[in-house]
Amino acid sequence: MSLHPSLPRKSHRGLAALLAALASVGPFSIDAYLPSMKEIGRTLAADPLTVQQTLTAYMLPFAIMSLWHGAISDALGRRRVVLWGSALFALASVGCALAKNINMLLLFRALQGMSAGAGVVVGRAVVRDLFHGPEAQRVMSQVALTFALAPALAPVVGGWLEVQYGWRAVFVFLALFGFSCWALSHALLPESLPFERRQPLRPGFLLSSYFHVLTSRRFVSLTAAITLTFSGFFIYVTSAPVFLMQHLGIPATGFLWLFGPSSCGMIIGAWLSGRVADRWSARKTIVCSFCIMAAATAAQLGFHLFFAPALPWSIAPLFLYVLGMSLSFPALTLLALDIFPKQRGMASSCQTFIQTVGSALNAVLIPFAWGSALSLAVTQAVLLSLAAVALLIHHWSGLPRTVEPDTD
Repeated sequence: MSLHPSLPRKSHRGLAALLAALASVGPFSIDAYLPSMKEIGRTLAADPLTVQQTLTAYMLPFAIMSLWHGAISDALGRRRVVLWGSALFALASVGCALAKNINMLLLFRALQGMSAGAGVVVGRAVVRDLFHGPEAQRVMSQVALTFALAPALAPVVGGWLEVQYGWRAVFVFLALFGFSCWALSHALLPESLPFERRQPLRPGFLLSSYFHVLTSRRFVSLTAAITLTFSGFFIYVTSAPVFLMQHLGIPATGFLWLFGPSSCGMIIGAWLSGRVADRWSARKTIVCSFCIMAAATAAQLGFHLFFAPALPWSIAPLFLYVLGMSLSFPALTLLALDIFPKQRGMASSCQTFIQTVGSALNAVLIPFAWGSALSLAVTQAVLLSLAAVALLIHHWSGLPRTVEPDTD
C-alpha cells in the first residue's frame, strides 16, 4: 500500500472515524428531526406537507452545492473545503433553532443543505487520494461501518431531545455537532492533494469537465445503481413517521425499531466488504450484494401481500436489504471514482449530486407511496429492479479500464 506523504502516522480507523463523522452530518440533518415533524407543524402553524418540504428544502441545495464541493477541493485542496463547510453548517443549524416561522426554517434548512455535503464529497476523494486497490475498499468500508451508526443514533437522539426539550433542541444539537466536526478537522484532517495535482477553476475547463463526467455512460450507470439501491431504503427513512407511527403504531421515541436493525445491517455489510476486499473481485461483490437485496425485497413483498404490518416481520427484511446495500457501496463507489483518477473531487461531486437529486425526488414523491406497508414494498422492488438495469447498462458499456494508482 502507498500512502500520501502528508498523511500522519495514525491508524486507518482514526482517519476513517473522522471522515465518517464528516459524512454523518448529512444523515443527522435528515434523520434527527424526523420525530419532531408533527411538533414543528404545530408550533409554526404549518400543515404536514409543508413541514415535509423542509426535507426537500435541505436536499435540493445539498445536491446543487455538492457539484461544487469536489471541484473546489480539486483546485484549493481538500482540507480548506471541509473546514468552511463544517463552520457554515453549524451556523445554519443555529438559524434553524431560532426560526420563528416555517419560512425561516425552510431558509436555514436550505443553508444547511448547501454546506452539509462538503464532508461526504471531499471525504471520498480523500480516501482515494491516500489509498489504492483493496486497501482503498477496506478504508472505505471502515468509513461506512462507522457512518452506519448515524441513521440509528440520529432519530433516537432527536426523539428524546424533542420529548425532553422541544424540537429546537434538535437543531442546537446539530449546531454543536457541526462545530465539533470543524474542531476535529482543524486538528486532525491531513491535506491529501498536493499543489502539483490541483486543477484550475477556469469556467471553460470546469464546464468541459462536468460535461465529460456527466455524459460518461459507465460513470452515470454506476452512480444510478448506487442511487436507486439507496432509494430502496431511503423511502423508509423519509416515510418513517407514517410507516412507524401509523402503520406499526410505534411512538415518537421508538424510531430505533427501524434505524437500529438498519444500522446493524449497514455495519455488517461494511464489515463484510472490508473482509472480502482481497478475496472477491468488485463484480462478484456487487452480484452477491444484489442477490441479498433481491431476497430481502421478495420477503418484504411476500409478507405484506398476505399479512397486516406487524413487528418484527415488517422490519426484518430491511435489515437484510441494508446489509446487501452496504456490501455493494464501497466497490461501486471506487469503480465510479476510478473512471476519473485526475479529477476525483469532481467525480465525487457529480456522484453525490446524482444521489441527492434521487433522494430529493423520493422526498417529493414519497407521500404517494406511504399509503400502506405493501405500497412501500412495491416501490422498493421497482427501485431495486431499476438499479439492476443500470448495472446491466454499465456491463454492456464495457468493462472499466484498469487505472494505475497515482504516484507523486
